[in-house]
Amino acid sequence: MSTGGNCVRGPLVVVGDALLDRDLDGRVERVCPDAPVPVVDDITSRARPGGAALAAALLAFDGHDVVLVTAIGDDSAGVELRALIARTGVQLVDLGHDGATPEKVRVRAGAQPVARLDYGGSRAATIGPLAADARDAIAGAAGVLVADYGRGVAAHEAMPAALGRRDASTPLVWDPHPRGSIPIPGVQLATPNDREAQGFAGDYGDDSLRATGDRAEQLRRAWNAGAVAVTRGAHGALLASGAAHPLVVPAEPLMSGDPCGAGDRFASAATAALAAGAVASEAVIAAVAAATAFVAGGGAGGTRLAAGFDGAPRTDCSAVDVAAAIRARGGTVVATSGCFELLHAGHVSALRAARALGDWLVVCLNSDESVRRLKGSGRPLVSEVDRVEVLRGLACVDDVIVFDDDTPVNVLARIRPHVFAKGGDYGGETLLEAGVLARWGGHAVVVPYLEGRSTTRLVQEVRRAGG
Repeated sequence: MSTGGNCVRGPLVVVGDALLDRDLDGRVERVCPDAPVPVVDDITSRARPGGAALAAALLAFDGHDVVLVTAIGDDSAGVELRALIARTGVQLVDLGHDGATPEKVRVRAGAQPVARLDYGGSRAATIGPLAADARDAIAGAAGVLVADYGRGVAAHEAMPAALGRRDASTPLVWDPHPRGSIPIPGVQLATPNDREAQGFAGDYGDDSLRATGDRAEQLRRAWNAGAVAVTRGAHGALLASGAAHPLVVPAEPLMSGDPCGAGDRFASAATAALAAGAVASEAVIAAVAAATAFVAGGGAGGTRLAAGFDGAPRTDCSAVDVAAAIRARGGTVVATSGCFELLHAGHVSALRAARALGDWLVVCLNSDESVRRLKGSGRPLVSEVDRVEVLRGLACVDDVIVFDDDTPVNVLARIRPHVFAKGGDYGGETLLEAGVLARWGGHAVVVPYLEGRSTTRLVQEVRRAGG
């Protein structure tokens, strides 16, 4: 999910506690004979950056220049974590600490969590001094995200002064933790989740919309923050900004998805949006869309992130790279194509149906020049930049790739999807794309398309209404 990396003038800095996350994925077909617990077989292990390091990696994968100011232990887990961070293209400023590097291990049977094992971090570690490179990075940032996991980096005695020396126009987003520090006065946006907000406000139990709004406004005033966005899981987010009424941003409903890392995705997307010039309401809307798509794509353990953590150093995961990683792991890649000038219910219906056919959906989008050749000089009605952003805002769309040809045949040859899905009633007509998919054993299908919806019809109706 892009968050406007090309519009951000300068690096984004993430300050906070880095963790080592590990997924142990296997299958469960039996129960242990000496205890009523599942037996997990055929385990594969995959490590990834967690905590503030995940937030930084997400921004780097969006195409931003990112600096991570954190503290990592001098142990084997720390060595592994530093190597993983390097693969994401994030610049690491490591303050160091004398404790064990926290490691969180998730044991999963398919997508179902079985257990979580936590290592390290059992005692408070002494963090090194806030060196000049850390202070300089914060001072020169286009945007700063404090991803506090309650392990001491955000609470560093020199941190408030360092954050206070950033340019007055540089947005500061604070993602707080119950065991961490409260946001410093003057943050542009604080992003607690619903449970955290209840804890900070000392007001547990009532998670109604009214209570959440009152709590968010209470925290905004207590923290002297520009705005507080309370994330509400599958219900989206609520923003209190001192206005007469809170802004409620719903999330698109999901059938399933791994929520691990969704808070980091929300906070990082909001930071990037603010750094690109968005106001708080726009940033929260973008962040909800980004977090929803992130969960739908498998969360922190999803294949898109795995492609970046397992591969060579990079600051971007292209659609071609991600498709290759998904194929290598036995997943199903689905592609579709179109101009998508004016997104309507017919498009959304077909895209949802296409996404249901596999693990990852890429939309091959006709460029502006391609649309002009196909539909005339007055088209497209909406530029490719805006069309890409609208499509990426849909939870059912995992990525978009723009092509200049009249057909998507060449880009399909690069992506090599297992399935190509097209919405509409083609009757006995053979889809042009079927021929190229046959080269690698892929196949083309038609998915349902709502009757009577089309961009051409919308344009005609608008023109008639305009006289």
